Amino acid sequence: MIERAYINEDGTVRAEVLADQEAARVAAAEARGVDPRQVDALLAAVDEDGYVIVPDLISHEVIQEIRRAAEPFLEYEGRNEFEGHRTRRIYSVIEKTLACNPLVEHPLALALLDRLFMPNYLLSQLQVIDVLPGEIRQPLHHDDGFYPLARPRKPIGAALIWALDDFTADNGATLVYPGSHRWGDVPSGEIDVSQMVPAVMPAGSAVFFLGTLWHCAGPNHTEKSRLAATTQYCEPWARQQENYSLAISRERARLCSDQVQSLLGYSMQFPFIGFVDGRDPKRLLQEG
Repeated sequence: MIERAYINEDGTVRAEVLADQEAARVAAAEARGVDPRQVDALLAAVDEDGYVIVPDLISHEVIQEIRRAAEPFLEYEGRNEFEGHRTRRIYSVIEKTLACNPLVEHPLALALLDRLFMPNYLLSQLQVIDVLPGEIRQPLHHDDGFYPLARPRKPIGAALIWALDDFTADNGATLVYPGSHRWGDVPSGEIDVSQMVPAVMPAGSAVFFLGTLWHCAGPNHTEKSRLAATTQYCEPWARQQENYSLAISRERARLCSDQVQSLLGYSMQFPFIGFVDGRDPKRLLQEG
């Protein structure tokens, strides 16, 4: 019989093992230049409510660069109620511009994800989203609801919605239902929308939330559009929403940092998930 040296006789985890795990968490955050105490505080809020609003994550200069780069591609309004008939979206963003890469690999965002998911988690989706005047409320959903696993359960994904304009209760700020990440399987039609809370925040902020949290984009009752970006992530064993091996060319991926390359899928869930010809896919970016 193999000795389970990490377990006490009563089945609890040994103190030295817990200490090693805590040290690893602290080291991971510090390696990203993030205060581990901030990570702890934010994740405590996420555990309680399913989401947390984090102010002042990106500068005015980053916002303006994204706005400038996105403008030529915000041409087409949505094809269905979920996309929004008065909402414009950019897919395959990295193939079109690298301006959103600072969001994809933001150190605080990754420090939070480091604590939630297995190593080499992936970017599941990246979009720029412009909610136009007159848009109605988006259908309620939770982002990892397409994985056919019963709730309640741990999240398979997590996301940030980045405010590139101020988010207000009137201009389509994301609506969240606090605590809904703990629910079992509930039909969306039974959810009391009046209990949802708008993620009001100034430009440069982001709302971070679990893939099990019920939410939606709010209606835009103003005369101006509301611009945002979203970065969604998933466990390394889960299929990404965007097929980046086809949506993002290798030439474009080579322009990204090692971190973004890994998030796109040029990485492995050791030892067998994600290989190409039995080897790490990152070597494909090193070939001519």
